[in-house]
Amino acid sequence: MKTKRQFVWNALLLTAVTLLIRTVSVSFNVYVSNLVGAEAMGLLSLVSGIYGFAVTLATSGIHLATVRTLAARLEQTKGAENGKCLRASLSYAAFFGTLATLMLALAARPLGVFILKDTRTVRALYMLAFTLLPIALTSVLNGYFVAVRRAWKNAVSQLSEQFLKIMLTSYLLVFVAPKTTEGCVLAILAGGAVSESFSLVLNIVLYLIDKRRFRGITPIRNGRSPAVSRIALPLAISAYARSGLLAIEHILIPRGLLSFGAGNSAALSAYGALHSMALPVVLYPAAVMSAFAGLLIPEITEQESANNHREIRYIAGRVYQMTLLFSIGCAAIMLCFSGKLGNTLYHNPQVADFIRALAPLIPVMYLDTATDALLKGLGQQVYSMNVNILDALTSVICVAIFVPRMGIAGCVLTIYVTELLNLALSITRLLRISGFRPRVFHLVIRPLFAAVGAVSLLELVFRLVPALGALPLFVQIALSALLYVFLLRITGTFAKKDTRWLMGFFRVALPRHGPAKSNFVT
Repeated sequence: MKTKRQFVWNALLLTAVTLLIRTVSVSFNVYVSNLVGAEAMGLLSLVSGIYGFAVTLATSGIHLATVRTLAARLEQTKGAENGKCLRASLSYAAFFGTLATLMLALAARPLGVFILKDTRTVRALYMLAFTLLPIALTSVLNGYFVAVRRAWKNAVSQLSEQFLKIMLTSYLLVFVAPKTTEGCVLAILAGGAVSESFSLVLNIVLYLIDKRRFRGITPIRNGRSPAVSRIALPLAISAYARSGLLAIEHILIPRGLLSFGAGNSAALSAYGALHSMALPVVLYPAAVMSAFAGLLIPEITEQESANNHREIRYIAGRVYQMTLLFSIGCAAIMLCFSGKLGNTLYHNPQVADFIRALAPLIPVMYLDTATDALLKGLGQQVYSMNVNILDALTSVICVAIFVPRMGIAGCVLTIYVTELLNLALSITRLLRISGFRPRVFHLVIRPLFAAVGAVSLLELVFRLVPALGALPLFVQIALSALLYVFLLRITGTFAKKDTRWLMGFFRVALPRHGPAKSNFVT
């Protein structure tokens, strides 16, 4: 039970921090977007395709490999092999981080001129090349803190990095950078580059402090080093393919928009409005789920190592329950308030249209994240990456077909096709290997009725009492969420026994004799 409570407290801490970071990040993104314009955000999105591939090469699957290697060895040796595992992971990360840095720096000009066909991206790619080694090494240390259940150290690192990035980027944008599209982009990237290096230094300091906890344990220095590459390389190869396909997609979208008839500036503006403005808002609530999803990996890995299939099914059921209850409510609220969100945040009706179009997809995206974490914890990371490759390949094909014919609407349709495909394949695999059997009516239909009822009832109240409609937007959203929770309770969708299960984690000595029965799992 101590392990369970530790998991929940770590998850709550990471959730709070991630939500804070996401709030600050989205707010800062709104500020930057309004300051530099949609075209600059589109140029950032254009560069991000190439940079994403470079980051994938630099990390090469090392984060998950570090988590799985350390979690497995920690259970067996109580920390005696932590140093050996970490050295193997850092060596791997240093090699691929250096390789990625050299490759991007040497290829920046031909990529910007001949592939992206925009000379404004050349200097941006040069600058981004020197963030790759710090990112690779930081990825290892973050994995270490997840594996040893020290979530707060990741929280400190992320908060500090985000604070420095915002302060430095704001200063550069306001006082230093030329008031051009390229100048604004370089200022944004420079702030991020410095904060990445700072994050690495801070993570090293936090690790040196943390390792003192294992001083009483004699390190195991002899024997073979952990085969980190056996876990990381299969992931890396799959990730290269997927990231390369995503880079192609980022290149094809502006070209497709040009073929549809949009000018270069209009194409970048539409692209920026979708990817750099609307999507961060749609994915903002995912901060609540992403922390739990990341911490699930070592938990599920331990249960798999112990052949505890009953507990695995129980965890999967609870994860699906919480994810769907949360995401369906988010989707309904986002759909109801899409117009107000787009106009309030960005003063841009096109962003509001994108939020409205993507809101119904929220449960699919959030559930896919949770399923992916469960599969990785069960050692199915190669399968997950293969699914992601197919997802990316499908995305490239859809972009090539839909965008020149439908414009930016083709991008939205592409997101729907690929997200649904990815989730269907991932769920099929999870059901087969875990024996988990969800109850669809309780998981989907009931919360869907509660969510629709909540936003519909509140909309009716706003129309009958116009003064309530003048309340601040965040108050209206909070009222919708409270009404949704109330309807979940009175309809029995989230019953008292589910509440007792949740609160049981916070009691100091509440034993649990086997997994409790839930309406959401068979």
